[in-house]
Amino acid sequence: MHTQREQWVGALGLAFMLLIMMTPLFSILPQASVAYAADKEELIDINSATADQLKTLKGVGDAISEKIIKGRPYAKKDELVQRQIMPRAAYEQIKYKIIAKQK
Repeated sequence: MHTQREQWVGALGLAFMLLIMMTPLFSILPQASVAYAADKEELIDINSATADQLKTLKGVGDAISEKIIKGRPYAKKDELVQRQIMPRAAYEQIKYKIIAKQK
């Protein structure tokens, strides 16, 4: 007869072995992330978008869209924060929806 502790140790060992055996399967599953969801949407190029296109982004209104256009070109999209075009909090909400394409 096994004690309750021995049964728990055995069950945990079995669960651990199953986890190790299933680990290769996790690499073929789609990654659940905000970036994955954004891939399905059209990215807005901050180097060529119109003011109206920029204003479709959350937190971007007339003032920020004008600053984005006046600050062109951008080598990287995070320059919107580095160059103080927009606050980091606003950038964090749109960073997966924008791109800074190079010519």
